[in-house]
Parts: sequence; C-alpha cells; structure tokens
Amino acid sequence: MTRKIKVGGICIGGGGPVIIQSMANADTRDVPAVSAQINALAAAGCELVRVAVRDARAAAAIAEIKRGISIPLAADIHFDYKLALAAAEAGADKLRINPGNIGGADKAREVARACLERGLPIRVGVNGGSLEDELLRKYGGPTPEALCESALRQASVLEDAGFSDIIISIKASSVPVTVAACRRLSEKTDYPLHIGLTEAGLLYDGLIKSSACIGALLLSGIGDTVRISLTDDPLEEIRAAKALLQAVGARRFGVEFISCPTCGRTEVDLIPIARRVRAACEGLGKPVTVAVMGCAVNGHKEAASADVGVSCGRGGAVLFKKGRVVANITEEEIIPRLMAEIEEL
Repeated sequence: MTRKIKVGGICIGGGGPVIIQSMANADTRDVPAVSAQINALAAAGCELVRVAVRDARAAAAIAEIKRGISIPLAADIHFDYKLALAAAEAGADKLRINPGNIGGADKAREVARACLERGLPIRVGVNGGSLEDELLRKYGGPTPEALCESALRQASVLEDAGFSDIIISIKASSVPVTVAACRRLSEKTDYPLHIGLTEAGLLYDGLIKSSACIGALLLSGIGDTVRISLTDDPLEEIRAAKALLQAVGARRFGVEFISCPTCGRTEVDLIPIARRVRAACEGLGKPVTVAVMGCAVNGHKEAASADVGVSCGRGGAVLFKKGRVVANITEEEIIPRLMAEIEEL
C-alpha cells in the first residue's frame, strides 16, 4: 500500500479511492474563464485540477482562482523555480514539477522547503521528453528503466531537503513502456502514483490507448490518482475516467449499463432501444446494473448479474430482475418500467 498524501481537502494513496484529475486548458491568467472551466469539471466529477503556470501573472492568478472553486488546485511548473515559489505563496494546493528542469538541485530543494513550510505536496512528473541526457545515453532511449530511474532520482532531490510529501508520475506515449515503467516504480517506492498516458491523442484513439494503459495498471493494484489525457474537451476526460474506474471495479459512480452486441437471433432494432435506455439512466446516482438484451429466449440468463433489465423480442420484451422474469411488456413500456424498477431498488 502506498503512503497517504493530503492535497487540499482530499487524500491520495493509503488505500483510499482513486482520485480523478484533469487539467484546465483555459489561460490561467483569464481568471473568469479558467474558474468557469474548473467548476464545470468539478460538477462532472473532477476531484483535483491542474493549471499551467507559465509566468508571474499566472502564478498570481491562483489566489483569485482558488476563491471561486471548490476542488484542490495543482500548479504545473516547468523551468523556473521562482514560479513554483510564487504559486505556493498564492495558495496552490499542490505543485507539479520536474526537479531536473526546475533550475538545478539547489533550486528544487528551495521549492521543497517552501512546500514543507506550507504543508503542500509535490508531484514529481517525468515523461519520455524530459529524461536527462545521461539516462538517454545509458539506456538508449526513454525505456521503462530510464523513466523509473529518473523519477526516483528526482524524488531523492526533494528527500535531501527533508521533504517526503511526494506523488510520482511517469508517463510515455507508448502503452507498453508506460505500463512497464509504472510496474517497475511501484516495486521500488511507496509514494502514491499518478497514472496515465501522455499524448494519447484524439478522443477515439486516446480512449482506447488510455484504457489499455490505465486499466492494466489498476487491475494490477497500481495507481492512486488518474488522468485520461485527451486532445478534446477536458470534460471528456472526466467522463472517461469515471467509466474506466467503474469498469475495473475501482469505484462506483452510479448506473452500470450492459447490452448485448446483437446477432442473427435478434428480432428487434436493439441499438436505438439501448441508446434510449442508456440516455434515460444518465445522471442516476444509484449503484445499479441495468441490462438491455436482444434475445427474449435467454437474454435474461446471460445478464443474470444485472439488477434489472429487459430482453427484447418481436413485439415487446420481458422484464427481469437478477435473471428472474417478472413481466412481459411492450416496447413502449420498456423505459417507464425500468425507471420504476430502478426507483424501487
């Protein structure tokens, strides 16, 4: 089990829930815009948000942004340790730095001391594009071994300053490399791990690659906080993260929807029915499993694990609970009867 690190009003690691993150893509200096985006992300289920701090104005804006949001705020810093100090002073709940590019070990230790005084954690972020030249030569590229060694080396810089409130992330754009690196790192440290795939791509490709990477790690018991990085609206990152965490059994957010892929036995146009049922279930907070099956003969048996569902056939459907048929209904009755059954559960 990893150690527990406090970030604002939440905790990461220590066997607690896997925390969902995203990053605002609005300009941090535009306080109304970035605050509105953060609040929308929070409403969708984001629990920790990161903002880019690329200059002194962005660092100073953190104080005002914090007054208008309800979730912890992490400041993302590269190259200039003074921006890290300014972000900490402005009230950031966490800093994300790479000690190797923050201006030298002495500057990194100065940042660590400032965070120690304020009780702020630091996320050490290493990816394939930030590796030290020495490690690239040693390993011949951004290998899992190189990424892991870099992360531990950078964490040791902070440890030298007596700082241990550390979260580590190592990411690459390759699924196999990232998975191997995180597995290797998890064997060498008890710091909480932030997991994800960097530069995953547009929505479709990004979802597939991120799910393969993050899902493999979570199912191995690795990962304390996640971000699904997409070249898309950050809200899609939150929707995807919730769905993935629920799929691997890490968290439960509400209705789990299952439906069959249809086959030659299907006697009804199941796809639009399934879409309507899924839309009707959107936003329901109950932890129930709802099934829409396309075979009236054995669909209820195939989906016996569902709390409630329908098996559709020509002219209607059978309504079932836990694999037991309870009623024959018409197609028009499917949604109202399912909603009534969910309400009673």
